[in-house]
Formats: sequence, C-alpha cells, structure tokens
Amino acid sequence: MHAVIVTGGKQYRVKEGQLLRVEMLETEIGGAIVWDQVLMISSDNDIRVGAPYVLGAKVTAEVVGHGRAKKIHILKFRRRKHSMKRMGHRQWFTDLKITAIAA
Repeated sequence: MHAVIVTGGKQYRVKEGQLLRVEMLETEIGGAIVWDQVLMISSDNDIRVGAPYVLGAKVTAEVVGHGRAKKIHILKFRRRKHSMKRMGHRQWFTDLKITAIAA
C-alpha cells in the first residue's frame, strides 16, 4: 500500500516500513507523527485520490533521529567587478520510519 503525503511544502510517496528524510519537525526522538493530509492512497487495484485530501486516511510515522545535511556551498561572482562572495548552508532534517497507512 502506498500513500502520498504533504510535509514541509513537499509531497512524498511513502509505504509501510520505509525510512524517509524530511524537513525538520519539532518532535522528540521516538515520538509519533500522524498526517491527516493524505493526497492519494493506492493498494493492489484500488486508487483513491483526494480533492484535495482523502477523507478518513491517516499515515503514522515514528521519529528515528534529527540531524543536519551536508554543507551546500554558494558562490556569488560578478565578472570584471573584482567581487566574489562565498556562503554555505546546512539544512536541518528529521528521519522518519513509516509505521502505518490507514485508509
């Protein structure tokens, strides 16, 4: 069974037992997260698409850990102006394990 959920402004296709890395969620490690905003659920031959969400559908996940991603380097360069600016950014993330999909 697969589902499409929305979190952090992005859509993810998930299935039970899958490990997923999403934008930082303020929940402690070992805690549970439940999404009511499920866009689509598909099982064997049945596909249910919401308008905008599937009624009564829930996806449950367990928080496995938090961390920061690898550094992204940003370089702003203006040719012939003797100007260059270097920056970097590390994005916070949350690792989740999908435990249940309920239609």
